[in-house]
Amino acid sequence: MSSVRIATFRKVNFEQFYKDYEETFRYGQNVLKIKEIYDNIILPKRATTGSAGYDFKSPIDFALRSGETIKIPTGIRCKIDEGWVLQLYPRSSLGFKYRLQLDNTVGIIDSDYYYSDNEGHIFIKISNSSIKGKTLAVKKGDGFAQGIFLQYGITSDDIVSNIRNGGVGSTGK
Repeated sequence: MSSVRIATFRKVNFEQFYKDYEETFRYGQNVLKIKEIYDNIILPKRATTGSAGYDFKSPIDFALRSGETIKIPTGIRCKIDEGWVLQLYPRSSLGFKYRLQLDNTVGIIDSDYYYSDNEGHIFIKISNSSIKGKTLAVKKGDGFAQGIFLQYGITSDDIVSNIRNGGVGSTGK
């Protein structure tokens, strides 16, 4: 059985990444440093032919002590065919070793998010929930999350005309 090809990962443009990176970290880093981070963003890929998940690689080095949280602007967007969703999870090994968790439990990237004003920039907010006091250290280029594409259905009486513009909480406005 061959898999259906239903999506394409791309980078957001540099201006969008710069804006989101500065708003997230407020470091006042120079444009050249952020451009270097942007230029080295790795698009998600599967590790093996049998892998369901696409590994999201960190664009930066970071460390999380037990109880700490970080929001990562990945620089990634995903064009997804209608009827499919990208679900985000922590990498299995990090969940197992550190109780790494996504703050929204499972990230849901809808197909229409790609067309939002922020270009569908995927952010991943994670927490180290280790009860053993372990510190998680992730280097730039290390996998820290994974995305899995799933098909979904809708009800037979479904009638929706609203259009998305934004990410977390944007459909509740």
